[in-house]
Amino acid sequence: MDWLFIVVYGVLIGIVVEIAAALLIMTGLDHKIARFQAVSMLTATGFTTKESELVLRHPFRRRIAIFLIVFGVFSFAVIISSLSNILAQSFRVYQLGMVTAALAIVLLFLKNKRIAAYLTQKTEHQLEKVFELHELPVHEVLYIDEKRDIFTEVIIHGNSTFNGRQLVSIMQETNDLNILFILRENKKLRKCDIKIKAGDHLYVYGDKQEIENLFEAELENKQRRIEKEDEIVTL
Repeated sequence: MDWLFIVVYGVLIGIVVEIAAALLIMTGLDHKIARFQAVSMLTATGFTTKESELVLRHPFRRRIAIFLIVFGVFSFAVIISSLSNILAQSFRVYQLGMVTAALAIVLLFLKNKRIAAYLTQKTEHQLEKVFELHELPVHEVLYIDEKRDIFTEVIIHGNSTFNGRQLVSIMQETNDLNILFILRENKKLRKCDIKIKAGDHLYVYGDKQEIENLFEAELENKQRRIEKEDEIVTL
């Protein structure tokens, strides 16, 4: 019965992860990132620092994260308790020795230089085959220097001085800034002669200080909106 309980509880955990991932996807998070972050939060690992910022900056995602962390801690205690009961009842030194010996053989197998070199070569070859440039993280593709560079979203508000201006005119004002595209009503616009209007989302890459200086009012307005949304959710 103890093993059956662990299996059923494992299925329950899997369903919770899938529900959380589905909710995160509904907030705009990529489905692969959503599932990985859900597992990360449930297990309280927290090693995906860059991607975790996508969760921390969104009020609804943070609520999902809090639930997963609390549920994960409770589940860990339940599973450990169940496993302890099973081991105390039926597991002996002989079985433990067999498991340890098997793991030791696997470790020696992986430590072998020829085998390690072969597996490394196969892994690198597989990565080259699977991952295209567009599938790599933005941080790696753009060679972002965390101290100097930034890739960010600028939202044009109603009183913005950029309303009615052509995209190319903005980029001509600086030597170290590129507007990759404009998102308007779920459409990506890349033509340089297009005129900017309120509600446009500009995806900008370049020197951090230069972007913050040029779009100071827009970035401040965006930050105020985020803080206001946080206050509403808190209430």
